[in-house]
Amino acid sequence: MKRIVAKRTSKEFWEKHPDSEQYLKTWYDIALQAAWNTPNEVKQTFASASIIGNDKVVFNIRGNNYRLVVKINYEKQWMFIQFMGNHAEYDKIDSTTI
Repeated sequence: MKRIVAKRTSKEFWEKHPDSEQYLKTWYDIALQAAWNTPNEVKQTFASASIIGNDKVVFNIRGNNYRLVVKINYEKQWMFIQFMGNHAEYDKIDSTTI
């Protein structure tokens, strides 16, 4: 990806949840280097990711302790972090409409 929008959101999150920091940094580094053109290519990199439509993907962070919802523009090669939280917080949202 050429660009990942909302990295500051990640930093703020790992400051509240220090156990997620290294996992989020690793996800960020992998995603930044990726050149995904389809959801299937995302799944090849992150097998546990869930493709939820509208170019959105849910990534499991730190052994599925946290969820990361990202909108991907495959053509322009950018990603926008739309949600980051634990399972209880994730269960309160509709990831398809955020």
